[in-house]
This record gives sequence, structure tokens and C-alpha cells, in this order.
Amino acid sequence: MIFPIIIAGGSGSRLWPLSRSLYPKQFLPLIDDTTMIQDTLKRLKDIEHADPIIICNEEHRFIVAEQLRQENIKHNGIILEPIGRNTAPAVALGAQRAISITKDPVILVLAADHSIQDIEEFSRTIIRAHQQALDGKLVTFGTIPLAPETGYGYIKKGESYSDDAFYVDEFVEKPNLELAQKYLDSKDYLWNSGMFMFKAEVYLAELEKYSPRITSACLNAYKNAQCDLEFVRIRQDDFIECPDDSVDYAVMEHTENAVVVPLDAKWSDVGSWSSLWDISDKDSNGNSVKGDALLVKTSDSFIYSNSRLVTSVGLKNIIIVETKDAVLVADKDNVQDVKLLVNELKSLGRKEYIEHQQCFRPWGQHESIASGARFHVKHVVVKPGEKISKQVHFHRAEHWIVVAGTAKVTKDNTTFVLAENQSTFIPIGTPHTLENPGKIPLEVIEIQSGSYLNDDDILRIISDGEYGNE
Repeated sequence: MIFPIIIAGGSGSRLWPLSRSLYPKQFLPLIDDTTMIQDTLKRLKDIEHADPIIICNEEHRFIVAEQLRQENIKHNGIILEPIGRNTAPAVALGAQRAISITKDPVILVLAADHSIQDIEEFSRTIIRAHQQALDGKLVTFGTIPLAPETGYGYIKKGESYSDDAFYVDEFVEKPNLELAQKYLDSKDYLWNSGMFMFKAEVYLAELEKYSPRITSACLNAYKNAQCDLEFVRIRQDDFIECPDDSVDYAVMEHTENAVVVPLDAKWSDVGSWSSLWDISDKDSNGNSVKGDALLVKTSDSFIYSNSRLVTSVGLKNIIIVETKDAVLVADKDNVQDVKLLVNELKSLGRKEYIEHQQCFRPWGQHESIASGARFHVKHVVVKPGEKISKQVHFHRAEHWIVVAGTAKVTKDNTTFVLAENQSTFIPIGTPHTLENPGKIPLEVIEIQSGSYLNDDDILRIISDGEYGNE
């Protein structure tokens, strides 16, 4: 049986402003009504497989758990990386997890943020490649190029290994346009999809041979990991010693057992707004429109409206992406440089690169509505049966107004219930918590007032006399 390992790290900065550091593209519904990680898992439906292992950044843990729950997807654990260390260590952790669950597993490594439109061909290719993995080969999947793409790495096919696979002659970096055209014309090169299949033990043995520091660090990190419900927590003190390297650099470029299996399933890594335009439905003028938009004399463009009407006149080959707190306008031929824009936002200390106005938490979500020098208004939604941690603020007071549902409020040592249209005031320095005891979402308007309103003015009360900031 195939053991899927889903790599759900990465920040997706080239898809800003929709993709943010705390809510990157793999958790967004970019292609259809479900998110990219949900699409990745659902496309396994025709392949006999074990429940998948998910590997993600620790700060995304509740997003992953919730999105799996929404689609009723069972899994074999969510491994939490305290810091990003690229794909080679992530796969090593997943391989060790798979080995701990079943004997001699074949693992299928998939990125959570790719698009594959031909699911039937994808399934057939994975099933065919399974035999190469059982033979002890390290399989990588190369997608058949459709254009001289400069945004992808390439794999050069070597001699035939079987009817379905070739030995890998070489991996090549992203080429310039002239070289990419030569690759396309030769028919000897495939796009490097970043998907792999191999026996877990074989991968770890090859990793030990060519990148022993990664193997040592990951073995130690997994051995000391703590299981917390559905999460496998990797300690930062262990993982920080691990080198940062990809599967290609750490293993595939060195091993003599690498084979590539061609994949012709309409694959895209959705690495930029132009690549999303490529795979999206378009009107007769070549425009892809999502949301509320009105276009006049506009062609070959991608328009995304999140919260309001977006209009355009006389534009061609343009990207417009609108969210509640930011708007991107870019030439479609320059969208790879959106990452430079995100770096500039980061250097300026702008929070727009980190999170949206709407922020998701394990208990629900909150959205910023208005703010000024001494006030901040939020719309808070608490899921049924959930509660906000007990906490105290030293620079701000809060006024809560219930607009839907029922709230169970604790202030100091007093607990009471608020119904719709009722409110309460939380003075500065008062320990408090908010809980939803009902069966429908609790919606509260929170009005903060004070001299300092940043989110770090919070001290969580873990238990009597015990405090923390997480």
C-alpha cells in the first residue's frame, strides 16, 4: 500500500496579497471551492493508500486540522516543524513516521499546493510508478512540458529503465527562455514536479549516504518528538541543527537509483498569478475573473475581487488582486517579482505580508473592522463548544457586544451568560475569557480602547499562578 506524505510548508509569497505568511496558498481555494491541500488529498481517491501523513509549519497546525476535518479526511498524524528546513528533512521525518506505523512502506511525496487537472491520468501514473519504487528505485515525476517555461527546473531523461520510466541523466536549474526552448524542442527534458515515490527505508539509506547530517538530525528530532493528540511536535532545539536542503540536492542528484516517470496530467505548481491565469477558465477576451468585477476593453488579464467591486478599462495582460487590506496591480509578465514586493513589506515592518484582516484561530476567527489611534474594532466568531484562552491585558479595555448566539463570559471569578444584543465591559487588568456553550457560532463585536492596542499586549493565564504568551 502507498503511504502519502503531504508537504504543506511554504509561504506562497508570489501569490500575495491573497497568500500570506500565516495563511499561505495551500490553505486557499484558488482553483475551486475547496482548498489546495484538500484538493491534493482528494485526488488520491482512486489510489489504494494508507491514511496520509501531513507535514506543516507549527503555526499552521490548526488550519491543517480544521481543513482535514471539513472534508472528513483521516490521517496518520500532523508533523509540526518548528522552523522550515526544506523538503529533504521534511520527507525524512515523514519516512520515519511511516516506518513507525507499518513495515517497509512505499511513500508518495506530494506538495499540498499543486494543481493537477487530469486526475485519472495522475492516478494511472502513480499506480504504474509503484512498481519502480518496489524495485528499490527512487522515483521522481517529470511533467511533460507544454511551453518553454523559465519558472521550473527540468529533468533530462536518460536511458529507458522500463516502459514507464527512464534513468535520470541530470537535474537542471530554471533556464533562460532560449535554453528552455531548446529543452522543449529536444523532447528529452521534463518539468521537475517535486513529487516523489520510494520505499521509506531506501530514501533514508540514500540520505544517510549523501547527507548524513540531515539523517542524524532528523532521527534525533523524531526520537524526541512529543505526540499531542493528532500532532507530532518536533522540538526546535533538535531540528535547528538540521541542514536546509531539498530532496533533489540532498539525494536525487547524487544517487544512482533515480528514475523519472513522465506525468501528463495537466500539472502546475501554481507558483505565480500568471500560472493561475494559465489554468483558469477564461472569457472570450482571455480574462479570468473571480469575484465581483466589471471589465471594459480589457483582455488577457486576471482579476480577483475578494470584498468589493473591481473595475478596469483599457487594460491588457494585467493582474489585479483585491483583498480587504491590500490591492496588487502587476504586469502579467513580471509576477515573479511579487516576491520582491513582499520582501519590501517585510523590511518595512508592514503586517500585510503576515496575515489578513481575517485571522483564523483554533477556537474560530476574528476580523478587523475599524481602527484608530486609541481604538480597534473586531468581529469575533467563536465556534460551538470552543472558548478563548483566559487572558489579561495591561494597556487596553474591551467592550463585548453579542450579535448572534450565546456567550458564556468569565471576568475575574464571576461567570455569566449573555444573549443577543447584550454586552459587557472588561476593564484593564481584568482576567477574562469567552466561551460558546451553544450549538451555533457565537458572534461578538469587540471594541478595544487604550494607549496600546497591539496583539502582544496579552498574558495568557494557563492555570492559577501560571502564565504564558502562546
